[in-house]
Amino acid sequence: MPIYEKSTNQLLTEYLDSNVISGQIIDRDQIIAWFKKNYPKIKSNTVNCHIIKFTTNHRTRIHYNASPSNDKLFQLPDKRLRLYDPNVDPKPIYSNEEIDTQPVAEYGEEEKESNEFAYESHLRDYLKDNLQIIEPGLHLYRDEEDPTITGVEFDAGGKRIDVLALDKDENFVIIELKVSKGYEKVVGQLLRYKAWIKKNLSDSKKIRGIIIAKAITGDLRLAASEASDLTLYEYDLRVEVRKVV
Repeated sequence: MPIYEKSTNQLLTEYLDSNVISGQIIDRDQIIAWFKKNYPKIKSNTVNCHIIKFTTNHRTRIHYNASPSNDKLFQLPDKRLRLYDPNVDPKPIYSNEEIDTQPVAEYGEEEKESNEFAYESHLRDYLKDNLQIIEPGLHLYRDEEDPTITGVEFDAGGKRIDVLALDKDENFVIIELKVSKGYEKVVGQLLRYKAWIKKNLSDSKKIRGIIIAKAITGDLRLAASEASDLTLYEYDLRVEVRKVV
């Protein structure tokens, strides 16, 4: 439910229509600061997620149910923004298929190898719909105001959490996926995400992490033994065939 009479989606649309002209370069912090001044009850993270949803070349928008009505912004290589221009900019992305064929923008994160991302995205997309196989009651995080903004590729201050979930007690669970081996550096990633969520989403709920990899290395086991509230999983893929004719 909207906190104010108008939703964040409506407010961001009106802000861009009234305050930004064609060709003008803006920073996402300008938008977040405007919301903080005029609509302080809306969380900065909610605003940032809507900015992503409105950015036509940001790949994470596919998880936010973006539609043509949201095609307002285009992200430049230096991460700044301008209004989307359909006459010169690539077509907006709405699906994984378009990510594979069009240049997409990232926000503060190094690119993965395309084949690694493809495999990891398949694993992620399966797990997001089947979180109960990890533990009973585990479910995908959704923004309180806009449930189309979910915990898939969740933006955490310029880094992406593979899946942000909630457990049966509504506490946060950060899930990091590795399609091959899981190494010790992922523990540092997870601790950074944990601190970000505590600061930006909740300082009262418990926050724990899960790392899922094809193989858990000895170094990762060792590092994880010193991190509280961290669980390690290994996964297997199975293929079944059935005769139809």
